[in-house]
Amino acid sequence: MEPVEITEDGLLLRPWRAEDADAVHRACQDPDIQRWTTVPRPYLPEHALGFVTEISGRAWADGTEAPFAVCDAGTGELLASVGLVSVDRGLDSAEVGYWTAPWARGRGVAVRATRAVARWAFDALKLRRIIWQAEVGNHASRLVALRAGFRVEGELRLAHPAVDGRPEGWIGSLFPDELAAPGEPTPAGPDTLQARRAAVFGRPQPVLFATAGATELRLRPMEERDLDAVVETCRDEDTVRWTTVPHPYQRSHAEGYLRDVAGAAWARGTGAYFAIADAHDRYAGSLDLRLSTADPLVADVGFMTAPHARGRGFMPAALTTVSTWGFTTLGLARVEWRANVGNTASRRVAEKAGFVFEGTARAGVQHRGERLDAWVAALIPEDLT
Repeated sequence: MEPVEITEDGLLLRPWRAEDADAVHRACQDPDIQRWTTVPRPYLPEHALGFVTEISGRAWADGTEAPFAVCDAGTGELLASVGLVSVDRGLDSAEVGYWTAPWARGRGVAVRATRAVARWAFDALKLRRIIWQAEVGNHASRLVALRAGFRVEGELRLAHPAVDGRPEGWIGSLFPDELAAPGEPTPAGPDTLQARRAAVFGRPQPVLFATAGATELRLRPMEERDLDAVVETCRDEDTVRWTTVPHPYQRSHAEGYLRDVAGAAWARGTGAYFAIADAHDRYAGSLDLRLSTADPLVADVGFMTAPHARGRGFMPAALTTVSTWGFTTLGLARVEWRANVGNTASRRVAEKAGFVFEGTARAGVQHRGERLDAWVAALIPEDLT
């Protein structure tokens, strides 16, 4: 392919030049670029120079990629990188990749640049599809893709996952008739629930604080050092009776829960799983807030208390704190609680936290091979005023 320049929506997309090396090196010191892209770590000046003088030109020449420097059309300042990779002329398909320099973020640069390169790819190269991929957890990249018009269609296992990353990736695609004209409003804009939650789940899970009597509790992400206590709790006869934890419970179950349930939910933006720690940072229980797949404004809660921490008011305090965080930070309108009929301890926790009992759902839960009736209660923001 012959290198080209594209001017659109206040941006100039052009081939890389030797004089870009210093700005590329400076941009690629950014922790987010190093975390979420495949740039070398550490990123050295020779990496930047090799990219702008050799690698990018070779990619254009062999027709496999089309890398662009994204500049301000007026000042020429380097703002970002965008390009097509894995160009497949047999399928008329390619993948898009991008990063934004730290000094240019918050201005919609990546969205505008992605739209511009996609329009060129569809019009000039006659591509029929552009693919977007990112590691699950890269909410900033996902938001750019959504705003550029991509339909995020699912997940696939990554061929080369990052050493410190997750093995799953999101995948989406864009077709010519889905690409908006320059200047048209973008989906998932700044005031949408998608943008709000991308900002939350794109950062590390927070530590929340609650007070039970004279004890200050820390609600934090579960850690490996909690797993022995988790195993002990999940082998307790009351936990086995009233929850669906595997039975008999092994340490491998706890390790899988930490990796494939709690960690994965935060990365995907589908829930927040907290360990409740006492004043000595000792594990005292677990509390899960899981977003509904049917209604984005609804979540449900699940919890269990370590045997040594029962009867001390820890769980009602933690449940109130997490529910309030869900309302104020995630924009929830309703948090639901369910428990097997007869689980009076769980019901007392919910009612002490302000949940209003709503009735019994007949055959409302699946529990160890049978359908059982379930009590149902819910909390809405007005209940906390």
